Amino acid sequence: MKVYNTKKGILIESNESFFLIDKDWDLFINDDNLLYTIKVLIEDLDAIDNADEIIANDLLVPMKSQELWASGVTYYNSKMARQEESKDSGGGTYYEKVYNADRPELFFKATVHRAVPSGGKVNIRKDSTWDVPEPELTLVITSTGKIIGYTIGNDMSSRSIEGENPLYLPQAKTYDGCAGLGPCIYLTNDPLYLDIKINMNISRNSQVVFEEEIQISKMKRTPEELVEWLYKECSFPYGSLLMTGTGIVPTNKFTLQSDDKIEISIDNIGTLINYVR
Repeated sequence: MKVYNTKKGILIESNESFFLIDKDWDLFINDDNLLYTIKVLIEDLDAIDNADEIIANDLLVPMKSQELWASGVTYYNSKMARQEESKDSGGGTYYEKVYNADRPELFFKATVHRAVPSGGKVNIRKDSTWDVPEPELTLVITSTGKIIGYTIGNDMSSRSIEGENPLYLPQAKTYDGCAGLGPCIYLTNDPLYLDIKINMNISRNSQVVFEEEIQISKMKRTPEELVEWLYKECSFPYGSLLMTGTGIVPTNKFTLQSDDKIEISIDNIGTLINYVR
């Protein structure tokens, strides 16, 4: 089952599509039993036939008062890339250590006004020279710490800034238009299959200039482990979203340009599309 946050209300896609116009997103999504709640709700609703039109024109990011956090160095590919980009600044060993440590790297990414929905424009910093999107499976978590669903995250990263000094990470990661999120929340009570793939392709002038995919089985830490650390000393009254890290890291020969099209697809969830401002 999929749930969309739209300008007109909450759209539900099951075998048919249904529309809720009188539900507050914050209260609706912070429900440990959301899948069951929805199944009961739609029993009394009439199906709609314009779901595709609503998705195409009225999508919002699947968050409101929730915080968006992110995980770093959860894939071996990411560890190696970060070590390489930071070696001249003396920061390379930090990534080796955090990859093998019990405590993961977790950092605050964005509130809703710095995130953009599918179809929206992400940003690259003007004071950065090397910028990439990072495609990430993103967890949707209630205030109790329960994972109720999944969405797709585009963790925009200013790698020239991060590579200059690891202490610059907040500036490399958090700024206006720093995250793409959506298109929906995929609700399930079952863990995702480990062979599920994340695919990213980037087009420039209608030509694909980068494409790669990876299975989530390559992630070193489990989603549950990451959530446990995030919720140790942080409370989230409306729940939270957590990007789980990337295993797709373009080399320094590639950097984003204005008008690039970024498409990130994850099995079962769908495709997040963003354009570069």
